[in-house]
Amino acid sequence: MAISGVGQSYYQNNVATTKSTKNVNSMGETGSTKELSEAEEMAAFKKEFYAEIEKIPRDRTIANVAINISEEAFKNMKDDPEYREKVLSLIKRDMTGSVAPAPDCSLVITVGATSKDYRADGWSVNNNSEFYARSQNSFYKKTSETKDRQKELLEEYLEKRAQVKKQQQELLDGKIAKQEQERNRLLQSWNHERQLAKASNAYEANVMVEPVGNGVFDITAAGTNV
Repeated sequence: MAISGVGQSYYQNNVATTKSTKNVNSMGETGSTKELSEAEEMAAFKKEFYAEIEKIPRDRTIANVAINISEEAFKNMKDDPEYREKVLSLIKRDMTGSVAPAPDCSLVITVGATSKDYRADGWSVNNNSEFYARSQNSFYKKTSETKDRQKELLEEYLEKRAQVKKQQQELLDGKIAKQEQERNRLLQSWNHERQLAKASNAYEANVMVEPVGNGVFDITAAGTNV
């Protein structure tokens, strides 16, 4: 079917616009898909690399460790397996070796675009402010905070248990003291009653009753003349 005049012009413009829009959408979707694929590949590479680092044992002198890796370093390691193995070898060397000043040290490893940019710095945990400042956004980070927290919890438990024992001992001491006071009070009261009874018996023993006639008795102290 032939189209002429204004209708033909409109049809041609509409078709051209539609094709152009499809091409733009197609390119955009293709580019987005490709970019997403690269991002996923890099994420997978980082995950695998992290797992490799996780397998490396940490020397007992290293309390804290952090590994900073630049994006350029990741790209180069992903593109160059030899560089990847080189970096892993260097990390393993530094994480499994004793770090001065030992013991209880913090270690920060920096991985750059090339092996020349690699470095490892270590210092005593007494200067950990430097470690935490340089490891805020580290790719890999392991600290002894968990062990320290467990130690703190244990110390808190022992302290509370000591306080409870102290309170129990104070209550027991108080109870014993009260019992001792009550025992002393009863003993004093008993001694006082004994003294009174003794005095009463002595008084009664020293008094005699004599008849004076007509059913009348004269009570005089024993040994006393009237």
